[in-house]
Amino acid sequence: MDLNATWQAHPEGLTARDIMIACVMNVMWGLNLIAVKMGVDLVSPLTAAWLRQVMVLVICLPALKVIPGRMRELLLLGAMSGALFYIFVNLSLAVSHNISALAIAGQLGVPFSLIMAVLFLGEKIHGPRMIGIALAFGGVVMLVFDPAAAHEHLGIALTAASCLIWAFCSLIQRRLIGTPVLTIYAWVGLMGTIILFPIAYYFEPASFSGLAALPLSTFGWILFSALGSTVIGQGAMSYLLQRHPVSSVIPLSLVAPVIAVIASSLYFGTKLTSLMIAGGVIVMIGVAIVTIRTAKAKEAGQGS
Repeated sequence: MDLNATWQAHPEGLTARDIMIACVMNVMWGLNLIAVKMGVDLVSPLTAAWLRQVMVLVICLPALKVIPGRMRELLLLGAMSGALFYIFVNLSLAVSHNISALAIAGQLGVPFSLIMAVLFLGEKIHGPRMIGIALAFGGVVMLVFDPAAAHEHLGIALTAASCLIWAFCSLIQRRLIGTPVLTIYAWVGLMGTIILFPIAYYFEPASFSGLAALPLSTFGWILFSALGSTVIGQGAMSYLLQRHPVSSVIPLSLVAPVIAVIASSLYFGTKLTSLMIAGGVIVMIGVAIVTIRTAKAKEAGQGS
């Protein structure tokens, strides 16, 4: 996608419709953590992960097709993003109570992806983004010393591991630029379904055999995650990126983690301490610096 051509085609900037689409995207992503947590608690971590990928596959199946020259990346992304990533995410939610703390720790994916780009792609970064990375990690470290998150260390560690996997997936996705979003997620759903089936069946036989007896509301939580986060959320982001510069669109997504933290605290009744809020603010400042500076650097074609 030629970002400059896109910008010239829309000199008026973001329209009211674009802002509305961005709002929907942020709400879908922000509430996704609640839906995943409910699915994990009502079913089980691995079985819920498998169900989610089945739903993603069904929704995106019409877009499933072979893309010559990109199948290795699609299959690898499918295995990593569709299976391994959700194993860690769902296990982190299964062992945790304070989901707001995990929502904050989950922002480590942004600095991790930049670090990987530096290590494996030779991307150059300078002062501002280095400071952003330090702030993001420093804010998460503050959570470790928060008494309210004293029992969430394992969950935070698993979340950090999932962020590392997400960052690796972001490198793969760079090689899939131009591939339709729904085609990518059709392969993610297919690979996740295939890989997670034997794992869930082996480790959670009782949950797996009891799927037919689950109420529709339970499937609704998982469907919300599959449809809201993947199809609506990713689709909205793709739509906006096709119409506007990266530097105008990416900052709009920074609202999602704020929604996730507040909504999780309200829904599950977990306390947001002053230390947690301070750590979250520091993380978000760091993530914002990295995100915005990276978006501008991509447009300028240089490191910053």
